[in-house]
Amino acid sequence: MTTDITLDDTGTGSGSAAGERVWSPAQVGDLHLRHRFAMAPMTRSRALPDGTPGPSAAAYYAQRAGLGLLISEGTQPSEDGQGYPSTPGIHTDAHVAGWRRVTDAVHEAGGHLFIQLMHTGRFGHPDNTPHGRQLVAPSAIAPAGPIFTAKGLQQPPEPRALTTDEVRGVVDEFRHAARRAIEAGADGVEVHGAGGYLVHSFLGINSNHRTDSYGGSIANRARFAVEVAAAIADEIGPARTAVRLSPYNTFGDIDEGTDGAELYGHLAARLDELGLAYLHVYDFGRDDVLARIRDAWQGPLLVVRDGRGPEDLLRDLETGLADIVPVGKLALANPDFVTRWRAGGPFNAPDPETMFGGDDHGYTDYPTLP
Repeated sequence: MTTDITLDDTGTGSGSAAGERVWSPAQVGDLHLRHRFAMAPMTRSRALPDGTPGPSAAAYYAQRAGLGLLISEGTQPSEDGQGYPSTPGIHTDAHVAGWRRVTDAVHEAGGHLFIQLMHTGRFGHPDNTPHGRQLVAPSAIAPAGPIFTAKGLQQPPEPRALTTDEVRGVVDEFRHAARRAIEAGADGVEVHGAGGYLVHSFLGINSNHRTDSYGGSIANRARFAVEVAAAIADEIGPARTAVRLSPYNTFGDIDEGTDGAELYGHLAARLDELGLAYLHVYDFGRDDVLARIRDAWQGPLLVVRDGRGPEDLLRDLETGLADIVPVGKLALANPDFVTRWRAGGPFNAPDPETMFGGDDHGYTDYPTLP
């Protein structure tokens, strides 16, 4: 399937300043990028049962290496971190070997890969984990809404609240997974602090009822995210460490309350102190929060807008709000996205029936331009 996107004849998108800037080089950590497009993280649910990337993962990512900076699908840092079936991990020797095949293929094709570390916390189901244990979370509060399992949609059960010592142990899980990602040849890691998953759930007032140093005040609710990022930066270097946030994203039944601008302003300032490679924001329409983040964060900023269409892809680059433009579903369906954008299209439309799970159909067989 194809869909038409109107660009000017130079492929710059309405001839705007952003249309020129997108082709200018950018520095992210120690990486020199040829342009300002990137590939956003997208779960594809095609890993092997043990969490090793599937046999076609190397081809999938290598096909999209023209986007320069690729951010992988969410990858669990531990057995407890798995929330969905058939998602990859990066905490065993087999995982490292599987990801090494992916990173080698991406590098050979001229791209760079950050592996996204995603601990889903309370938003999962024991049926989806390798050990069947109770889920872990800031507090023993189950999210509303079902999650997909091999048996169909099921309600996530009540999780177990992590003790203070266990919270610090999960920080170490992230540290270990980051080291393993570098052993696998990744250029860095992105902490998934969005989407209702573990890091995000520490920020929520409805998901975090803790009374220790990880709950209550803004500084306490942000502490876990900062400690995870700091531990990873200490382990593999800040130039290889990044974080993704999604203010006022209610997926996973998260309510951040009325102090979101202050919360994320504080969090962005604390992360900025670490000198990380980039900050990645999935925006849900709160320009006030996004402005606070931009003011507090001095490094490269990646911005994805919820519901953004191709015609708006370069808007934040044009205003100077964003430095890098992550591309999601269009990158999934167009392995030669950069070539197509330069040519003014047409673009393949993503097939929703093949996004999650299955074989190579809808994974590595999207056509490229002749």
